[in-house]
Amino acid sequence: MPCNQRILILYFFLFSTFVHAQSLTQTIRGTVVDQSLQTPLPGATVVILNSTPTKGASTDASGQFQLTQVPVGRQTLQISVVGYKVATLQNITVDAGKELVLTISLEEAVSQLSEITVKPTIEKDKPLNEMATVSARTFSVEETQKFAAAVNDPARMATAYAGVVGGDDGGNYIVIRGNAPNGLLWRMEGVEIPNPNHFSNLGSAGGGISILSAQLLANSDFLTGAFPAEYGNALSGVFDLKLRRGNNTKREYTVQVGVLGLDIAAEGPIAKNYNGSFLVNYRYSTLGLLSTLGLNIGTGTSIFQDLSFNVYLPTRKAGTFTLFGFGGLSSSKVNAPADSSKWETGYDQYNDDFRSNTGAAGITHTLPIGRKALLKTVLLASGYENRDRTELLDPAKEYTASERENDAYLTQKRIVSTTLTYKINPRHTFRTGLIGTQLLYDLSQKSWEPEQQQVLTRVQVSDQTSTLQAFGQWNYRLSEQLTLNAGLHYLRLNLNGTSALEPRGSVRWAFSPNKAISFGYGLHSQLQNPATYFVLPTDQSGSTATSNRNLGFTRSHHYVLAYDQRLNSRSDGPPLRLKVETYYQHLFNIPVSANQRDAFAIINRFDGFTDRALVNTGHGRNYGLELTLEQFLVRAASGNSLYFLLSSSLYNSEYQGSDGVWRNTRWNGRHAESLLVGNEWVSGSNVFGLNLKLSYYGGYQDTPVDLAESKRLGETVYIDNQSFTEQLPAYFRPDVRLSWKKNRPNSTRTLSLDLQNAINRQNIYSHYFDPASGTVKTNYATGMIPVLSYRVVF
Repeated sequence: MPCNQRILILYFFLFSTFVHAQSLTQTIRGTVVDQSLQTPLPGATVVILNSTPTKGASTDASGQFQLTQVPVGRQTLQISVVGYKVATLQNITVDAGKELVLTISLEEAVSQLSEITVKPTIEKDKPLNEMATVSARTFSVEETQKFAAAVNDPARMATAYAGVVGGDDGGNYIVIRGNAPNGLLWRMEGVEIPNPNHFSNLGSAGGGISILSAQLLANSDFLTGAFPAEYGNALSGVFDLKLRRGNNTKREYTVQVGVLGLDIAAEGPIAKNYNGSFLVNYRYSTLGLLSTLGLNIGTGTSIFQDLSFNVYLPTRKAGTFTLFGFGGLSSSKVNAPADSSKWETGYDQYNDDFRSNTGAAGITHTLPIGRKALLKTVLLASGYENRDRTELLDPAKEYTASERENDAYLTQKRIVSTTLTYKINPRHTFRTGLIGTQLLYDLSQKSWEPEQQQVLTRVQVSDQTSTLQAFGQWNYRLSEQLTLNAGLHYLRLNLNGTSALEPRGSVRWAFSPNKAISFGYGLHSQLQNPATYFVLPTDQSGSTATSNRNLGFTRSHHYVLAYDQRLNSRSDGPPLRLKVETYYQHLFNIPVSANQRDAFAIINRFDGFTDRALVNTGHGRNYGLELTLEQFLVRAASGNSLYFLLSSSLYNSEYQGSDGVWRNTRWNGRHAESLLVGNEWVSGSNVFGLNLKLSYYGGYQDTPVDLAESKRLGETVYIDNQSFTEQLPAYFRPDVRLSWKKNRPNSTRTLSLDLQNAINRQNIYSHYFDPASGTVKTNYATGMIPVLSYRVVF
């Protein structure tokens, strides 16, 4: 074929692709609501900026709007209504495969004078909860999908934020401002939920892989200190998750396949001429697929599956109901080879059978009371099961397996929560609530005692108890520039009568159009791991009394001072923000050893469990300085989009055990830096993405191994008086995400590759004693893991 003909055909192909891309459109629908009461705002104007001709719509009596024939790609919406601040949603993604359904909250203006014009606000990281003014930000589902190595997981995504580092490469545990990973609270639809992660342990707040589906989540809040009064039973942070409503006008589907398995979602209307909708997601995976690629993800077979749903049921006069929930099943099984010549370390002679199942199902009822109040009630039932049985193969006894550990934990919660929000006027908003929780547990734990050379029962209980939480908080807006929040939270554990009354408060002053300073304080408390309350005496004396039943809460004073500045002066320019926060946390009532003076403290454990007798006499302190420089994604005139997030933390985390000596906590890395940067290139109906994340942390603290004692007992023994005196080498990890999105009529297809630890760096995690060789060996963090997936939305 002559060269000029090939060029002509190429031009024709590119032109047809361009025309085809330009013809692709989609519908944007949604509801505009009051931020405090979540009640609909009729008469609001929704306009697509920079559209020619101008495209816009107004909300109806139920606050709903619809924009049709919107070109696919990134669009910017401006929403306005009399008496409310104008809001701008920049660079929202419109895809051909699915309608974009939004719920837009507007903040009521303090001044209601008609002659006052309120300028548009672009505060993309501002939390949804108006009573959270420090150490809080919102995050979007797009961020969990777009950020390198986030893989649709809010916890992994959060490690890009200042003050947050990963606690364990093999899982999604996070350390917030030097606090233990189990100090995190998970909430969904306003109520506490069990740990929503596969391969988790009792009392932990993380696991191997998130159960939460990105298909169900809406924009949500993440808090890292001095929380408002409505958040209880947490010390380090809060994920306050909101669920997305399904499309109530048409059926839509999402199918994703990849090395992690199969993911299917469906949504649509429940019935004709009814505004209700359903949204459901199912996922099945076997990590054995990664093993077939030659990747070392550990021995044995690991399988997980989960189901999540949200059903929206509005009524005309009785308010709105929703049914929501999630459930996850995960298991891992390792069978040791019955041939000692194949054992490389002493741990290769163990069989292990692990199961972790969790789930929650709830119903919400939201009822407006007049024009100034909203009553929300939530009923939730949840359960968690964790079983782990470990056996040792003995070559001297023809590889007979003998039990070494057997954990069998079953916990259930039944929660009733009711919250009343009352807005007197734009200046004064009150929120109060009661949360009652019934806890049922059947706990058993047996493990090997090296001194006595036998398996001892550590925990054996079947019982129930309850907790009561109450809170009240007040949001007072003295002016558009000055906001005050104050509140009280009460927590009681009826098991032993322990209670805590916790004051909370914050103030924010926007002393110039682009600058603000905030201060927050909070006293916070958290229950112990349920199994820790019922530990049996380690000497097995026959006593039926449990040693830790009367343990109190671990508690902490939080102080936060923050400065926030928008660096670009133009309201229509790229949102570039600088945030600086400094904090001090004083921890007290930390459980430490009761019968001896040593360095042990419960805050150095992932899950807060120990078989020791404990007393609440330990202390701790976390303090530091955090810096965030962030440019949110903005579509340039060239069609390219650039964003970055640079975060840096300098911090110190220390504690006192029963010996009264100040030491580093396990989590004291002293510094953490993270750079997240990405860009999108648009070519016709194709969108190419490149996202990079660089993580550089100070190593966690380690304790030297007592080699002589380890050899005598045949397991790892640490030198107690040298606890956490050795800092591990600095941790460095680059992550890369490549993506290609193709919009077609009525469908959107995305091919992505996440390279976690792209250079396969061996970061040191810990040291341990190997009984087979009689030497101290090194545990390394996870190497490179490629996560390839292909998603179709239609």
